Amino acid sequence: MAVTQLSNETVLKALTVQDPELHRPMMELKMIQDVAVVDAATIGMRVVLTTPACPLKNKIHDDIDAALATLPGSPKAQIKWDAQVSRTGGVPQKQQVPGVKNILSVGAGKGGVGKSTCAVNIALALSQLGARVGVLDADVYGPNVPILLGAEHEKPYAENEKIIPIQRYGLKIISIAFFIEPDKPAIWRGPMLSGAVRQFLFDVNWGELDYLVVDLPPGTGDVQLTMSQSIPMTGAVVVSTPQDVSTADVGRAIQMFNTLKVPNLGLVENMSYFVCPHCGQRDDIFGHGGAKTLAERMNIPFLGEIPLDRRIREGGGPGVPLMVHEPDSPLAAVYRDVASHLAAQVSIRNFKQASVIPLRTI
Repeated sequence: MAVTQLSNETVLKALTVQDPELHRPMMELKMIQDVAVVDAATIGMRVVLTTPACPLKNKIHDDIDAALATLPGSPKAQIKWDAQVSRTGGVPQKQQVPGVKNILSVGAGKGGVGKSTCAVNIALALSQLGARVGVLDADVYGPNVPILLGAEHEKPYAENEKIIPIQRYGLKIISIAFFIEPDKPAIWRGPMLSGAVRQFLFDVNWGELDYLVVDLPPGTGDVQLTMSQSIPMTGAVVVSTPQDVSTADVGRAIQMFNTLKVPNLGLVENMSYFVCPHCGQRDDIFGHGGAKTLAERMNIPFLGEIPLDRRIREGGGPGVPLMVHEPDSPLAAVYRDVASHLAAQVSIRNFKQASVIPLRTI
């Protein structure tokens, strides 16, 4: 069929594709834009994803091609990909952090499960996938984020009465460690903790961020309470290891977020398994699947399994995380997969609030 016989109107009628996560027509959601017939074999369009870290980008492309295949000549889609990251809606009595669209808290029921390492590598994965990301190290009793990112000797400065965050590997970072003497503990009561957390949220010039990843202290306490009461948090990610003693504590952390009305965006199983680097045999050192079973029981998403691997601990040396040292490795792909599923949960959560921000090209 000649190009002139294939009209834009005919093409638009054929594009009945649904978003695979939101389960609504993409045309209705204005996720397919600027549709134009390029030639008999090609239809150009712009597809606006709900996040630059969309895990179903390939499926969306395939679904669009399948829809176009019903047209004469079975043309293919020529897609320009964009991102429209949604913002967590406002909540009465809670103050929005200027410029920050989504606040993602990373918590754990107990210490020693690799929470901070997960938070940092997930933040790096989101950044590498095209998002604008900051990290707030709110683990005041063990502020390790600067060490993990090689920024422990940095000192933030103030400009126009706002603290300017340290930048590393594309992330904006603030930590209590930047403001206390090295090797000295922060022996603070609730009001001091609350004041520090609020200062890091509202007295820092975060700029424009798609996601602010907050590394919480383990357990349940004052920092979690302050965060939930002060700001509209998009949701929480909880990190666990597979064994029963860890999942029992994680269950309490999940219940805490439920009580505080913070959406549980998902559960990550860290140190899920070990693969021998010499023979390739897999060993479930701490058992396996405990976190996934807990997620199913508590009806929250399971975001993925991260193996026990010394390359995650070592990275490229002190202060060089795995996602920076080996961004193309299978291990880095695991973190990207977790980050993508997390970003998808954010999009689903925000879609229910129907709060859309202006388009940003990626």
